[in-house]
Amino acid sequence: MTMHEFNRDDGFNQRLLQEFYDSYDEELEMELDDLRFDTAEVDSDAKKAWRKQYFRELLRLQGELVKLQDWVMRTGHRLVIIFEGRDAAGKGGVIKRITQRLNPRTCRVAALPAPNDRERTQWYFQRYIAHLPAAGEMVLFDRSWYNRAGVERVMGFCNDEEYEEFFRSVPEFEKMLTRSGIQIVKYWFSITDDEQELRFLSRIHDPLKQWKLSPMDLESRRRWEDYTEAKEVMLARTNIAEAPWWVVQGVDKKKARLNCITHLLQQVPYEEAEGNVITLPQRKRSPEYHRSPVPDNMVVPEIY
Repeated sequence: MTMHEFNRDDGFNQRLLQEFYDSYDEELEMELDDLRFDTAEVDSDAKKAWRKQYFRELLRLQGELVKLQDWVMRTGHRLVIIFEGRDAAGKGGVIKRITQRLNPRTCRVAALPAPNDRERTQWYFQRYIAHLPAAGEMVLFDRSWYNRAGVERVMGFCNDEEYEEFFRSVPEFEKMLTRSGIQIVKYWFSITDDEQELRFLSRIHDPLKQWKLSPMDLESRRRWEDYTEAKEVMLARTNIAEAPWWVVQGVDKKKARLNCITHLLQQVPYEEAEGNVITLPQRKRSPEYHRSPVPDNMVVPEIY
């Protein structure tokens, strides 16, 4: 299928093409961009300059995230970062860039599926508690207990009584967590109606991203206004001093990533440790040691 088969104007098609490129890892993104820029006719130099700036800033910020994680581990700090937003708002992209160069043993992502039959009978917050950090850990929630204020409210998965009880409970729940020493940082990723439409179309027409679309996602597109109302209520009723909401403007995904990471670094009072000199020890060698050959039938064929 060609871009023109989408039946949109050239400007829209160019944005959709950009969306395809933006979805891949940094290395592949750069290769694709090199090919694209070779044939680009408008603003190619400016776009190249922005791409270089983006990657420079991203690597610099990721270096700071490594320092932050080291501080968290040294001090026993406990950090929870919540990412909420509409489907295709860019939450997964920024989570990926935050965790990309961190130690997964002490920085992990919690992306819980829909509750099973047993979990539906538990206290609402119960299944999230098991994912909270211990000392020296960071946990990033790719959606969180705020599902009740969003998808569950809009799709009718909770009743009015459960919905109101959530708003009575969540401020106390988060205050309890912060009193226990857990820092909570909450981000809402904001995109426009047109941008979500474009990203959904990108997923529909890209076989590598179709797995990201579910019937629930498609239904959420139809109920845009209902989600807007639910979001506004959620932000108003759960924005507490102990765990305030921060809104990330997400239409430009790369700028959103840089802005979010920069802001996150400002929320944690981390300090860089004095560097320890690492010396590689000498390997012990024994004249009796002989390496056994690996059988040919166990070796992966070197096709490339």
